[in-house]
Amino acid sequence: MPAINFVVETKCSTSVRARQLEAIFDVPRQETSRIEFKGDLPIEDTDWSVGLIVGPSGCGKSSILREVFGGERPMNWSRDSVVDDFDTSLKMDEISTACQSVGFNTIPAWMRPYRVLSNGERFRVELARRLLESEGVIVVDEFTSVVDRQVAQIGSHAVQKYVRKTGKQFVAAACHYDIIDWLQPDWTFEPATMTFTRRCLRRRPELQCEIKREPWSSWLEFAPFHYLTADLHRAAQCYVLRVNDRPAAFAGLIYRPHAKVRNIWGVSRLVTLPDFQGLGLAFALSDRIGAAYAAAGKRIRTYPAHPALIRGFDKSRHWKLEKRPGYAAKASTSDGIGWRAGSRPCAVFEYCGPKDQAAAIIN
Repeated sequence: MPAINFVVETKCSTSVRARQLEAIFDVPRQETSRIEFKGDLPIEDTDWSVGLIVGPSGCGKSSILREVFGGERPMNWSRDSVVDDFDTSLKMDEISTACQSVGFNTIPAWMRPYRVLSNGERFRVELARRLLESEGVIVVDEFTSVVDRQVAQIGSHAVQKYVRKTGKQFVAAACHYDIIDWLQPDWTFEPATMTFTRRCLRRRPELQCEIKREPWSSWLEFAPFHYLTADLHRAAQCYVLRVNDRPAAFAGLIYRPHAKVRNIWGVSRLVTLPDFQGLGLAFALSDRIGAAYAAAGKRIRTYPAHPALIRGFDKSRHWKLEKRPGYAAKASTSDGIGWRAGSRPCAVFEYCGPKDQAAAIIN
């Protein structure tokens, strides 16, 4: 097993300010500063995917991360768009899959330089790069330290899903304990007490969500994050899903004229705000609206072009594929859905799940 047995030793300053500090606080004069770390990290006894080193600032998290796992690899962000900063050996579908998997789903943000992104967007795209470009164990220091705690928890859940799905190993150092139930680490190590704990996987904490019909103006908060256009027909029926009273996901529906039937409505816009991406809230919202409209005798269709939405609806038992995506879709793929580069991946799905009379009140 990896042994934690090292010393961090540095020469103490002899500057005027250092001497003044010693006098003010009556600090005994020392030639060197010495911190010793000694303990065991029994992570080779069993298979693991996600590890977490957690504790207050100054307890040695970064030092242990560096000594045992090699530390965090530095990154350079200098290109005109963050997708251009990814290693040139990576294919665009690999990059897009990684970005979507960690909840970095706002396509317009992919084409912006790193320096203009929000803290939450930077956090997610950095994760995507490390997940793709790291060799061996993926190492992240100061994990979630600079983002809102809601973003931290949701991002933690997203990254652990990707790591386990791809068979990788991920270890992070963090000072916040609130991410543990979301990251679901296979092991946790606390340097402050040299305590090692194994953890059984369990369901992530539940979110309290509420869906309401809202005026067209509610679209304006979501419009900048839609992957195609900010336009939405004024006649659209708008619904917002809120998490802890914070707007999180939006769906706009419009009536779709048809030559034979008069009860088809289409999901014209479906957007999740960046802070809540990675939890599947757009699909939860779509399912709830579908159940409500079905109870009212209406048929609901959605026409996604975003690859992540297409894959999500295709996996759902509540939505039936009516048209394959792409103007020039492949005859077959491993998941039955594919498109060629250069074509727009349009698909058509229709709600086929259960009707929910109680949900009809949102219509």
